[in-house]
Amino acid sequence: MSEHSEPAARATLGRFAASAFVTAFFTYALIVFGGVVRITGSGMGCGDDWPLCNGQLIPPMDFETLIEYGHRLAALFVGVLVFAVAIYAFRRRRALSGARGAVNLAVAALVLLVVQVLVGAITVWLELPTATVVLHLIVASALLGVLIIAGLQARAEARPAFQAGGAVANYPRWAVTTAALGFVLLFFGGLVANTGAGPLCQGFPLCNGQLFPEGSGLVHLHWTHRLLAYAMLVLVILATTKTLREKAPPPIPRWSVAALILVVMQIVLAAALVLRQLPADLRALHLALGVALWAASVVWATLALQHASSPSLDREPA
Repeated sequence: MSEHSEPAARATLGRFAASAFVTAFFTYALIVFGGVVRITGSGMGCGDDWPLCNGQLIPPMDFETLIEYGHRLAALFVGVLVFAVAIYAFRRRRALSGARGAVNLAVAALVLLVVQVLVGAITVWLELPTATVVLHLIVASALLGVLIIAGLQARAEARPAFQAGGAVANYPRWAVTTAALGFVLLFFGGLVANTGAGPLCQGFPLCNGQLFPEGSGLVHLHWTHRLLAYAMLVLVILATTKTLREKAPPPIPRWSVAALILVVMQIVLAAALVLRQLPADLRALHLALGVALWAASVVWATLALQHASSPSLDREPA
């Protein structure tokens, strides 16, 4: 049997999807680890040296150095995984050619990795300026999204029934809008966390007891982040309702409900975060949930678009 026969091609697609999902998982963990670096004040634990740490390959360790050095090692591990995914995609590009851009997505992931490494280095050299710290988070989140989409596209090609569905529906547009807003919300969350705006909006759900709070631009930045979170809650409720009413095939409704649960948890956690004066453990959990919400919304939107573009609309998923 030829390497590029249908069973072999499906096996290649399955391996690529699995590798993309594994890499996405570790990318998620790395993003959360990066938040721990920031929250513990360990960002300069290796000084302004890069790629070395305090001028050494293996430096003496205090707490901050251990956290930052561990983060760099984790980033190296994720970088190797992304590189391996891209190389595998390039070498198996014929078998992956039908997977709706999986090869291009793998290349995009590699490009994002290079950008992320450069941004990380610049962030250290310039001693953690807000702009590059936030950009570091955004590029990492984009990398996570690209890996998820690449894996889903390959899996859908390997298992065609996975993307079959019913009548043409409107809910995919709602799902895509939810994912887009989730990304914007991450951006504003990064700004709030890295500009000192976190403590400036006291009370919940209002800001300093006001619907239109007075104060500096940082107060307004924090309030904008909250308003976007409230908008996200409303949007996810509407989009989930639309998804369920239009009888989207499994597993799409499960991901819409997962996104709804995550956004509710995130808002409840945000309230606790403000009312308890921003404890470090809740700040880390807030980031973890925020990135998980982004990832879930990417899965939801990708599956919805696959269903909408499915050539066979009368099959049931396997």
